[in-house]
Amino acid sequence: MPEHPASVEAVAQGLRQVGYLPGESTALVSFLAAKLGKPVLVEGPAGVGKTELAKALSRYLKRTLVRLQCYEGLDEAKALYEWNYRKQLLRIQTESEGAGWQEVQEDIFSEEFLLPRPLMSAIAAQEPVVLLIDEIDKTDQEFEAMLLELLSDFQISIPELGRIEARTLPVVLLTSNNTRELTEALKRRCLYLWLDYPALEHELEIVRLHSPELDQTVAQRLVEIVQEVRELDLKKPPSIAESIDWARALLLLGAEEINAATFRETMSVIVKHRTDLDTVAERVGVKLADVTPAA
Repeated sequence: MPEHPASVEAVAQGLRQVGYLPGESTALVSFLAAKLGKPVLVEGPAGVGKTELAKALSRYLKRTLVRLQCYEGLDEAKALYEWNYRKQLLRIQTESEGAGWQEVQEDIFSEEFLLPRPLMSAIAAQEPVVLLIDEIDKTDQEFEAMLLELLSDFQISIPELGRIEARTLPVVLLTSNNTRELTEALKRRCLYLWLDYPALEHELEIVRLHSPELDQTVAQRLVEIVQEVRELDLKKPPSIAESIDWARALLLLGAEEINAATFRETMSVIVKHRTDLDTVAERVGVKLADVTPAA
């Protein structure tokens, strides 16, 4: 598979072949990212396939996936690099007594003593990679500012060493659950893709792809119920991955239909909060119970 696909259709087909069903905008933005060498900011609710898109692109392009999982308090020592202080101390202790500080300093502040973190690993990689900066909205604006040089020029500046430029051009995806507004400076450097929960037919296609043995009628009803559950006021609506998990669970249980009893026994696969369980049981479970006698 070529590193730079020839068309939007080639991207769509390639992603499908590795198990990811993209919408038109997803295939288009992925194609432009590879062709233009621009990072992509992917925003949307949790569980709509943002992280999976990066994984699928790495499989399709046959590139290694380098992932930086963001969290509150993340700094450059965990994201970019840090110095191997123990190794530096050992070198200082083993240097000959006659060596001056200048010689020792030049020695210990070299690439040999660097501990590369995900961002630097992506920049220094010999072969092109897919770099996933996951849940960027969990970090602060200072961290975003630190990323700007990387996103603009694919390089990192280290005071002791100077500028380190990318050896190959990575495909970069930043994901955000949209829990806070990201800075305009970061957005200007990125292509933008919004991923939302899929329409019924699209989600049915996804479920059928991952659970082809599941009866068509059961799969259709499963997706209808999931979409109905998402319309409720829940702490955490079901993700696409949880729809797939539910389909696999029903398949393993040999369910021939989704009646009230089956739903009650298995709804914890798609609903993960205690209060949500009560809400879903009351609003959706009751409806299923009402139609069961007529079945």
